[in-house]
Amino acid sequence: MNKISEIIKSQLEGWKSQELAILILILVFIIVNAFYVKDSIVAIISAIFGILYTAFAGKGKIACFFFGLIGSGCYAYISFKNAVWGNLLLYLCYYIPLEIIGIFQWKKNLKKDKNEIIKTKLSFQERLKLGILTFLITLITIYGIYYFKGSSPIIDGITTIFSIAGMYLTVKRCIEQWFLWIIVNGLCALMWMHLVFFQNAQAISTIIMWCVYFVMAIYFFQEWKKEVKI
Repeated sequence: MNKISEIIKSQLEGWKSQELAILILILVFIIVNAFYVKDSIVAIISAIFGILYTAFAGKGKIACFFFGLIGSGCYAYISFKNAVWGNLLLYLCYYIPLEIIGIFQWKKNLKKDKNEIIKTKLSFQERLKLGILTFLITLITIYGIYYFKGSSPIIDGITTIFSIAGMYLTVKRCIEQWFLWIIVNGLCALMWMHLVFFQNAQAISTIIMWCVYFVMAIYFFQEWKKEVKI
C-alpha cells in the first residue's frame, strides 16, 4: 500500500490546486451528463480516461499512458460502431502500441528533482520535414477513406494523420504536439457533433470529451511555453 501511495503522490506532484479542482469538476460533469442523456458506457469510459490522459500528459506525468491505453481501447470500439475507419485504425495500430513505447521513453527522460518529463522542441528543419510529410500523407488518407465510404472522409483523414504526428511528438516530448492537438481536437469535436446530431450516434460524452481536449490543448501549450521557448 505504501508503494501505491508513493506512486499516486508522485503523479500528483506539481499540480496546482485549481487544476485538480477543474479536472474533478469536468469528470463529474461528464458522468452526470452521460447518465442524464443515457450515453453508452463505453463512451463514458472513453471520455473519462481520455481526459485523464490529456491532463496527465500536459503535466508531463507517465501515468498518462496508462489512462491512454484504456481510453484508446474504448474509443477504437466507438469508432468501429460508427464507421470512422481512419480513427479506428489509428487507435488500434498506432496509438496503443506507441502509448506502450511512450511509457519507457518518458521514464528515461524524467527531471532529477521531480517525477516530470524534460520538455523539448523540434528544430526548423525537423518542423519543415514533418510538415511536408504530414500534408502529403493526409491527402492520400482522405482519398482512401472516401474510397471505402467512411464517415466524414476529410475530417477523419486530417485528424487521423495529424494525430499520428501528434502522438509521435508526444512520445518525443515536443511542445509542437500541442499545435496539432488543437487542430485535431477541434475537428474531432465537429465530426462527432455531426455524427450525434445528424446520424443518431449515441456519443454525447464523446463530443464533450473532444471539446475539453481542445481547451486543454490550448492551456497546456501555454504552460509548456514557460519551459520551452519557440
